[in-house]
Amino acid sequence: MNNLSYFTKIKLFGIILCASLLSACATKIPDNLIPIQVNHVSQAPSWEMQGKLAVNTPDSKVSANLYWLHTPDSNELKLTTMLGTTVLSLTTRQGIAKLEVDGKVYEHNDAQKLLTEITGWSIPVDSLPLWITGQADNNDKIISQDEQLRPNVLLSLSDSPPWQVTFKSWQKQSGAQLPKLLQLTKSQLKLKIQINHWQALAAKAAPAYNQKISK
Repeated sequence: MNNLSYFTKIKLFGIILCASLLSACATKIPDNLIPIQVNHVSQAPSWEMQGKLAVNTPDSKVSANLYWLHTPDSNELKLTTMLGTTVLSLTTRQGIAKLEVDGKVYEHNDAQKLLTEITGWSIPVDSLPLWITGQADNNDKIISQDEQLRPNVLLSLSDSPPWQVTFKSWQKQSGAQLPKLLQLTKSQLKLKIQINHWQALAAKAAPAYNQKISK
């Protein structure tokens, strides 16, 4: 069975009929993290972003709100409708990926393989945290740069065929430069990611307790 065709037409396409009217849903920063300002995205140990994801194939076009919470040891990705209904949730923590979709839960030790096997979507979730913040992986080849030495186009050499990532526009969020719109293409699959909000985060400092010293 063609998982992509089935999943897109029966599940996502049916839920996201009004994709053009999607707006970012409200989210709450975890209690153990606080917003910070940085000079460069690499200075943010954690971050959250809200935006939109569009997936185009020869058979279908689907759009959804995208929420991503990234920390040094975990990732949480959610796709939602304009009403805030979660269509897909993918979390990775302690080397275990958990995918919740269509009322079912799947687990695997590889988030990217899990997403592809269950939904048919070959989305490079392992590399996206770097690309979303305008950075390249060690296995990426930067094809061109702009005047500020930011990447215009890069190729992911760890994939075959490679992903081509095009950074369409840039913006400043939390004090740092990062992409506003990027496009990923691989064979006949095209992904567009629009970043509407990006917030650098850091762990809260442990509370200081005053100790009474007896005389």
